[in-house]
Amino acid sequence: MQELSPVSMRTKLAFGVGASGEAGTLWMFNALTFFFYNQVLGLPPDLSGYAVTIAIIFDAITDPVMGSISDRFRSKYGRRHPFMFAAPGPILIALFFIFNPPDSINTDLSLFAWYTIFTILIRVSLTLFTVPHLALGAELSDDYDERSKVMSYNTLFGYVGVVFMHVFVWFIIFDNFEDGQRNIEAYTPIVIYASVLIAGCILASSWFTKDRIPYLKSPPDDGEKISFIRLIKDIRGAITNRNYLNLLMGLFFLSVCIGTHETLGIYMVTYFWELTPYQIGFLIINNIIGYVLGFILAARLHRRFDKKATIVTTCLLLTIFWSSAVTLRLFDLAPGNTTWELVVFIICLGSISSASGAILHISVMSALADVADENELKTGMRQEGIFYSARAFFGKASNAFGHTVAGLALKFIEFPDKAIPGELPSDMIFSLGLVDGPFAMIWGFIAIFFYYRYRINRKYHAHIQEQLKLKKEARSSSDKVESV
Repeated sequence: MQELSPVSMRTKLAFGVGASGEAGTLWMFNALTFFFYNQVLGLPPDLSGYAVTIAIIFDAITDPVMGSISDRFRSKYGRRHPFMFAAPGPILIALFFIFNPPDSINTDLSLFAWYTIFTILIRVSLTLFTVPHLALGAELSDDYDERSKVMSYNTLFGYVGVVFMHVFVWFIIFDNFEDGQRNIEAYTPIVIYASVLIAGCILASSWFTKDRIPYLKSPPDDGEKISFIRLIKDIRGAITNRNYLNLLMGLFFLSVCIGTHETLGIYMVTYFWELTPYQIGFLIINNIIGYVLGFILAARLHRRFDKKATIVTTCLLLTIFWSSAVTLRLFDLAPGNTTWELVVFIICLGSISSASGAILHISVMSALADVADENELKTGMRQEGIFYSARAFFGKASNAFGHTVAGLALKFIEFPDKAIPGELPSDMIFSLGLVDGPFAMIWGFIAIFFYYRYRINRKYHAHIQEQLKLKKEARSSSDKVESV
């Protein structure tokens, strides 16, 4: 490995654009698939949730496996890039089949099986890219603040992918199809557009970061090959790190909060707020405002307040303000449905939650790289793949938890399949608001508890880097003596 040079703007952009491909895949799944199978195809909501719950079992296995493999893989193209280049093909195949079940799939059981199989495939395929890509980002710099900047680009481009999908789907497609999101024909152009975006971004990121391969960390030189026993050791070593475990638990409970909101999002705008597709399109403004603020402020906040304080505060703001519009409506304190005053109301509150979410995401991603440094000091091994497999897992698990919670909630309140906006009982709409409002907040508050227990600050990280430097100098001196 050659000496790390400062991360150039070109490399930050190249690394970041890959997140647009990941975000495009997750947006298609999080925002549309549950609604598509439940309201368009008529699959009962609990079965829709169970399909994703089954897939999460495979995620729990494949994500750390991919992390361990990419940590130890050796090739002339490095240990991350071969998997990143391989990912787009299976992702696009799975995406196509999820939204195009054959006509012979005409029973609840067969539709459930189809949805489950291709959900597993798309999530495993996304793992091929996400885990190595995030681990690559952690390797680009050893600096406490520079890592925050690198992850800022990753988060920014992730949200760019969301914006590109949202604007195309709601302004261009759903607004121009009769019955909008309830029309099965509208999903074909969406899949084509998403496929181009996903493949283009993933391949561009992989291609334009491959010049960094000589500068990246080397696989562990402990003489052990990739194996099941080695995987178990790697995972056990990671979860015994207290700081990692607290971040992991925070991610888990936050993913339940986020997943519930994301899964119910299309239900809320369609049935709770009764907005038109055109009005829904404008809701992306709150995300744009939030993403820009997050990109600008994250590294500055880390320098002024440190990462832990930033993580705890932004998690609190995200938890409160994401549910605030719905909660206020439950108390009759929001503008009337279908009005533009309501759209502005949602955008204003949503901008605060979006900015908080962006800063929180950047902060946790940067903190995971710091934990990888602590782990190297204690064990002598670089395991970015293992540590970032948790982020990859919970990025996908959020919609699994959300689909499960939403599916059970919709089943409990007896929400009908293929419902018509404006024709649902008021008590059912109120129950829907309770799930997306106060109930979703509970999980965010639990996440705050674990984030508060995270302990790595700037001073401790400087100590870690100093000790790592001394160890490297000692090894270098030892190697010189042996060569003589």
